[in-house]
Amino acid sequence: MTSTDRYAHRKVNATITVTDELGRPLSGRPITVAQRQHAFGFGCTPPDMAEESGETRELWTQLFDTATLAFYWGRYEPVRGVTDREGVLRCANWLANRGVRLKGHPLVWHTVKAPWVDELPLSEAEELLRGRIRREVGDFAGVVDSWDAINEVVIMPDFVNEPDDIKNAITRMCAEKGRVAMVALAVEEARSQNPEAQLILNDFDLGPRYERLVEEVLAAGITIDAIGLQSHMHQGFRGEDQLNEICNRFARFGLPLHWTETTILSGDLMPPEIEDLNDYVVADWPTTTDGEARQAEDIVRHYSALVAHPAVESITYWGFDDAGAWLGAPVGFLRADGTQKPSYSALRDLIRGEWWLDPVELVTDNDGRIQFDAFAGSFDVASGDSHVLVDLAAGPAQVDLQLPA
Repeated sequence: MTSTDRYAHRKVNATITVTDELGRPLSGRPITVAQRQHAFGFGCTPPDMAEESGETRELWTQLFDTATLAFYWGRYEPVRGVTDREGVLRCANWLANRGVRLKGHPLVWHTVKAPWVDELPLSEAEELLRGRIRREVGDFAGVVDSWDAINEVVIMPDFVNEPDDIKNAITRMCAEKGRVAMVALAVEEARSQNPEAQLILNDFDLGPRYERLVEEVLAAGITIDAIGLQSHMHQGFRGEDQLNEICNRFARFGLPLHWTETTILSGDLMPPEIEDLNDYVVADWPTTTDGEARQAEDIVRHYSALVAHPAVESITYWGFDDAGAWLGAPVGFLRADGTQKPSYSALRDLIRGEWWLDPVELVTDNDGRIQFDAFAGSFDVASGDSHVLVDLAAGPAQVDLQLPA
C-alpha cells in the first residue's frame, strides 16, 4: 500500500470526451487541464482588507480557497440599527471575485454579542435576534451561502459573562428556551431567507455533551448540514489517534464534519494545567525557531490525518498571521512582520503540491478522450482559446465537452 492510498476517496478518475459542435470526437487534439479549486474546503480567516498588504492577501489566496467572515453581532451592529454591512460586503466581494468560497460566523453566539440587547426584555431580545439572523442571511444570500448557524451551544445556557453575568441576553434566552430550541431558532430563521444555505452546528466541546446535543437536535427533526468541530491546540498537537477518534465519534451521525477553527502554535506551549484557554494571559508570546519547526511538522500531520478521514469535508485555520491573533498566540503562517514561517510552505506543498493538479498537456485518443486522476474539484479544460470549467466529484467521472474544431 502506498502513502497516496489513504486519499483515494478524495480523487476523481476522469475521462473527458472532446467533440466538435456536431458531436464528432476530436482525435489528436492537444488539451490542457489545470486545477482551479479543491472540492475539499481548505479555509482560513481572511486577511484584513484595510490593514494587510497586497502581498499578504496574495499569499493567502495562493494557499486557501475558503474564507470565514466575521459576523459577530456585537461588532457587526455595535449600535442598534448601525451595521458594518458595506465593509463586510466589500471583503466578501473581493474574495468571491477570486473564486473563494465564503462562510459567515456566527449567526447566534453568547459571546461578542450586541451589549445593547442585554438591557431589553427577553421577548424583545428574541425578536431582535431573529431579525438579525434574517437580515444577515438575506442580505448576503448568493454571496455567503454557508453559515455557522449557532456557536458553542453546549456551554451557552451556563455561560458566565464577567463581571455581570445576569445580563447576557443570549445566555438567558438559551437557559429559558433550552439548547435544542435555540438551535431550532437559528436554523429556522436562516432557512426562511436562504432555503439552500449550508447551516453548521459548531462547538469547541468535542465530548459526550456535544454528541448528546447533536442527537437531540436530529431527533427533534432539525436539519443541520454539517457538524462543526473546533480545536485550538495551544497546549500541543492532538495527534493522529485522537483526531481519528473524534472524527469517528461524530461521523456516526452521517453528516459531514467541518473542522471550523484549528490552530497550532509556533511558540512555547500553554501549560497543560490551564483548563480555559482564555485564562492564560502573558505580556508577550513570541514565535520561536524551534516552535516554528514543530508547527510546520504538526501542520502537515494535522491536515494529512483529517484529509484522510472520509467524513471530513473542510478544515479552517483560525489566523493567517500572528498580527492580531486570538489571545496573542503565535499561531499564524506569517510572523507579525509579514514574513513566512516554515508552516506556510509546508502546507502549501500539500494543498497546492501533492494534492493539486498543475497544468498538464494531454492529447485526445482516437475516440477523442483524455484521462487523468486528481483530487476532486474544479478544472479548467482548454484547447487553444477555448476554455471550459468542469466540476468533478470524487470517484469515476465521464464528461462530454464540446470544443470548436
